[in-house]
Amino acid sequence: MTTVDIVLRYTAPPTEAVTFALGKAREVYGIRRLCFDREAQTLRVEFDATRLNTAAVIKLVRSTGLQVAEEVQVAVPLSAAAPVPAV
Repeated sequence: MTTVDIVLRYTAPPTEAVTFALGKAREVYGIRRLCFDREAQTLRVEFDATRLNTAAVIKLVRSTGLQVAEEVQVAVPLSAAAPVPAV
C-alpha cells in the first residue's frame, strides 16, 4: 500500500448534505481519511495510491457536492524528502 495525501481548497463551507456524502465517500475502497481545516478552507484526503489516483479522488470529492477550487501543493518535510547524494 502506498499512502498519499492531497489537500483540496474549497470555496464554500460544506453543508450538512455534503458532510454526510463525504462520510459515505470514506467507505470507498482506498480512501483512508478525510480531515477538514475550516480556517484554511481545505480538505486533506489520505488515500491508497495503489487503488486510486489523484484525479479519481478529486472527482469523488466533487461528486459529494463540495465546491473544490484547487489542489493545494503541500511542502514535504525535509526529513521525509529523499536524501541528496554527496558529490
